Amino acid sequence: IDVAKCMSCQNCVIATKDEYHGNEFPGFAKPYAGENGDLITIERRERGTGANIDVNYLVTMCNHCDDAPCVKAAGDGALYKRDDGITMVDFEKSRGRKSLIDSCPYGAMRWNHAHQVPQMWNFDAHLLDLGYDAPRCVDACPTKALVFHRCTDEDMVAIAEANGLEVLNARLGTKPRVYYKNLHLYTSHFIGGTVAAGHDQVARNVAGAEVTLCKDGAPGAREISDDFGYFRFDGIRDGDAGYALEIAHEGFSRRTITLEHAIKASVNVEVVLEG
Repeated sequence: IDVAKCMSCQNCVIATKDEYHGNEFPGFAKPYAGENGDLITIERRERGTGANIDVNYLVTMCNHCDDAPCVKAAGDGALYKRDDGITMVDFEKSRGRKSLIDSCPYGAMRWNHAHQVPQMWNFDAHLLDLGYDAPRCVDACPTKALVFHRCTDEDMVAIAEANGLEVLNARLGTKPRVYYKNLHLYTSHFIGGTVAAGHDQVARNVAGAEVTLCKDGAPGAREISDDFGYFRFDGIRDGDAGYALEIAHEGFSRRTITLEHAIKASVNVEVVLEG
């Protein structure tokens, strides 16, 4: 799932809802009307202030973890893993066991009130077994933010490394089979701002300024301000501290701006250079 490509069109949500609403697939899924939340959801996060902002979306669903807490909690096969890695529900063994939905640390399991069973997005396993190329949510995505791979575990490791893919909350150690590209757009902050010159009332944007992000006194990433004077350093972890900005441009005095506090939200800095 490429966070940078998702525009929250809701096609994946609607396609999945259409697939399971009123439809039973014996051995795979019970009809689910979404009364307790959709099987696929999209979360929204806005970063920044003023004109220097972005809005990103995170598609979430069952992660089909290889070390799945839900499977462990069931204990008796009420939830189980297929040989291809897909997590499934045994609707006889799981009937009436609402507590199982709390075992998912990602909050991806739903309670099917009508049939009194837990339910989650099952990778559209009934369609894959029929030879479909991909789940419906992938087919429905107009920006190709969702991509499906039918491959070996070794190939998936190579794909993840080549594309900089991550999993949600890797610290949990659940080994998800759903990967994210550009996840930092949703999980981290940025330090950005505008470079201008002149007095505040008549300041003009400055393009081509070299901005260096320093951490604990050591210079790091560099950016060049664009035609509007904007610059941005992304991927700043929550709670990180010790940052400073050094701004240089030919014909202006060099400036250093120290960020005094730990980064708890994206930061915008207005820099005015003097001749």
